[in-house]
Amino acid sequence: MLNNLISPKTKEQILLYLAGRSQGYAREIAEYYKTSLSPIQNQLTLLENAGIIYGSSIGRTIVFRFNPRYTFYKELTALLERALQFLPVDEREQLLMNRKRPRKRSKPL
Repeated sequence: MLNNLISPKTKEQILLYLAGRSQGYAREIAEYYKTSLSPIQNQLTLLENAGIIYGSSIGRTIVFRFNPRYTFYKELTALLERALQFLPVDEREQLLMNRKRPRKRSKPL
């Protein structure tokens, strides 16, 4: 969707993921998009070096979030929120559903 504006595609995927879920770590993002881990890690490093996102350690995992001190933070998040609205409905719902706890055994699917 934003591939003409934001390239490579992995960078677009990372930004959309963080816009939808507000935080994420490299392996989680790679598993969500079913891609290899190294391009995700490379783009996360580039985005962090540019000051667009920041990483914080939680145990041995580095969790990334948008940097609110980034100069164009409001504009970037507004653009990404708008881009999320144009995703297919099923893809958008899957991206915005952020379940961290396991499902209760007796609860139906």
